[in-house]
Amino acid sequence: MKGVHHVEFSVLDYEESIKFYDKMFGWLGYKSFWTHNIGYLSTYYTAWLPFFHSYIGIQPARSGGKLKSEEHATGVHHIALWASSRKVIDDFYTNFLLKNEIEVTEKPTEYPVYAPSYYAVFFNDPITGIHFELAYTSTLENIFGYFKWKRRLKEVWDKHPEWDGSPLEVMFRELPTKNKQKT
Repeated sequence: MKGVHHVEFSVLDYEESIKFYDKMFGWLGYKSFWTHNIGYLSTYYTAWLPFFHSYIGIQPARSGGKLKSEEHATGVHHIALWASSRKVIDDFYTNFLLKNEIEVTEKPTEYPVYAPSYYAVFFNDPITGIHFELAYTSTLENIFGYFKWKRRLKEVWDKHPEWDGSPLEVMFRELPTKNKQKT
């Protein structure tokens, strides 16, 4: 398994949304590898060309209204994009989100309880309201970051006596493998 193959969003104003996503994804270094109207209209964005992986599709919506992530309505709450560094997030926040007056729901912040070195900014698509996160997590976190994360996790865990066991033992769940599932 490699992770998520692709996600497709239905947007309220397709042309205005494409202008926004072209600008946002272009700023982040993505490529738009194909727009077609063979059966349906969609524009795709990916960070990895020519070997695309985990791409995002934009299609015109047929119904619905602007999303409000703070309501936590049924559906996708947000999508997180990978950033290559904290600097990329800070630069994106200052020179893209603020300069384009994009609604920022959470400024760039470290979230040490999520994972070692977790750093992110959250914002909303101005046309459809799709909630995004631009996040960075070091793939080779130093040992101090790992212990910092474990301390933060324990601090949160200690506030919940109803959670029995150590965080790492309780957090991870065993899934039924295909060999253990009944058909």
